[in-house]
Amino acid sequence: MNAVLVPDGVIVVDKPAGLTSQAVVSRVKRALGVRKAGHAGTLDPMATGVLVVGIGRATRLLGYLSGHDKRYLATIRLGQATTTDDAEGEPLGEPTAAIGLEDATIAQAITGFMGDIEQVPSAVSAIKVAGKRAYALVRAGESVELKPRTVTVTRLDVITRRNIGNYVELDVDVECTSGTYIRALARDLGKTLNVGGHLTALRRTRVGVFSIDQAVALEDAVPMCLIPIAEVAKAVFPWVMLAAEEAAAVSYGRSIEVSVPADPTAVFSPDGTLLALYRPDSRAGWAHPVAVFV
Repeated sequence: MNAVLVPDGVIVVDKPAGLTSQAVVSRVKRALGVRKAGHAGTLDPMATGVLVVGIGRATRLLGYLSGHDKRYLATIRLGQATTTDDAEGEPLGEPTAAIGLEDATIAQAITGFMGDIEQVPSAVSAIKVAGKRAYALVRAGESVELKPRTVTVTRLDVITRRNIGNYVELDVDVECTSGTYIRALARDLGKTLNVGGHLTALRRTRVGVFSIDQAVALEDAVPMCLIPIAEVAKAVFPWVMLAAEEAAAVSYGRSIEVSVPADPTAVFSPDGTLLALYRPDSRAGWAHPVAVFV
């Protein structure tokens, strides 16, 4: 397929387990015959669910999309910590019997992870340390200490509890800000309960306004699945429609005498074409370009 025939837009892919997020992007590029694509927010290979893939000029929106809040279904195993805070790591120490934990005790511990919390990311995260990814340093045998960061957890509900031998497995529904590590939540919950813990399954069900209900299987990613860039911008940002004269100024990357409600705001031509993202200017009633698409 000729790349120029594929419109700019977004495909919401239901990422399968076993692939990196970048591998999913590469497969989408081949399937659509496009050269330019990217994703909004990495999912670990073991994880499944919503991966927002931007095509063409829509890649310029991905930085904004990745910063939106997210929702996950996860399974936490209590009774064993691991080197990676998930099931792919090696056990740390001996297992601890967690089966005796009462539901009320677990519920009380969970309250400590609600709201604004200080979280130390997993050592095998993609955070850069001295220019190198933390996970690469760990795999090379180096010790990595990451600084805590403030994240916000707005939902951490236990859906199901299962007792498996001496372990306790919790299926949980999590809503949180971007930058929250669900593996770290599993690790820290286990630590708080003095039994150790790690993540055994993770499925992302929402990134901002994009939900699992919109997602298509990787093998079904075709041009007709694209959400056009203009539709994406209207769903994600506040937006305003410009007059013809203002639209012409935007094409030259100029500031315009228009009030916009937020940074950023999407601005459209009279015919509905997405022109740019603008932010309020230092001059009252004016707007300044952030990203121009025409």
